[in-house]
Amino acid sequence: MTKFGELHGTRGDGGRSQTFCARSAPGESGISVLDVRIDDEMHFQATQQHLICFQISPYLRLRCQMAGRQLEHEPVRGTLAVCPAGIDCAVETRTPADLIVVAIKPEQLALAASEDYELEMELPERFAGYDRRLMHAAQLMASESANGYPNGPLFWHDVTTRFFGRLSFGHMSKPGRVARGHISRQTLLKIREYVLAHLAEPIEVDKLAELAGRSSFHFSRLFVRAIGMTPYRYVVHLRLREALRQLRDGRMRLAEIAAETGFADQSHLSRWVRRVHGVSPSEVH
Repeated sequence: MTKFGELHGTRGDGGRSQTFCARSAPGESGISVLDVRIDDEMHFQATQQHLICFQISPYLRLRCQMAGRQLEHEPVRGTLAVCPAGIDCAVETRTPADLIVVAIKPEQLALAASEDYELEMELPERFAGYDRRLMHAAQLMASESANGYPNGPLFWHDVTTRFFGRLSFGHMSKPGRVARGHISRQTLLKIREYVLAHLAEPIEVDKLAELAGRSSFHFSRLFVRAIGMTPYRYVVHLRLREALRQLRDGRMRLAEIAAETGFADQSHLSRWVRRVHGVSPSEVH
């Protein structure tokens, strides 16, 4: 099983396979960035992560295979290719090719899309495209990763959030058929409004399921499929987002922010800030 942030490649000439590993990214951003060099032909095995590949080398002729299809072309520098999770892909080149490969956890992309109430979106495979803003964010992430995250975890979080937003807005689409039983945009809006209105109070999954008109068990399954995380974790996500906003505002003490946003105490809040963002609350600004 390929670990997140690892990419296993098999050479077309039968030579020794390669494993490309990203630096350990801070927090739980759901993104890792790898610098990959292909000398001749490389086949990437199906993984449990989306791969967004940006060509860095200029003036190349590539033969690309993905999901049983093939394309031979001469893409310009900055051209991107999208290989969704679970799909094999291969690249063949006559001259060495340098790529930036962004590995993404599908559940994190689903959460990013849900921020704009876009649910159960698909990331279609794509041989070639160009997106200047996505490329710029990828280059920033590659620089941060290569240099040990010099601008800190919160800068990394902001850049990855920007990358997710652009990817979900410009490169995802709705499936041809909506799965039977789903969380609608209106239902998610109702749930989010309820959680934000009751942040300081205990919030039970049963109540959220009631808002959705579902049983707790059925609701939880549908929610994970649509949002990429459990209802409980989504509540924590909204609480933490508001706590981070208040920490950056700097007008309240940590204990007050914890109480206002529904965390048990300041230690509980601190643990979640460290886990998700990779910093202590005192480092948030």
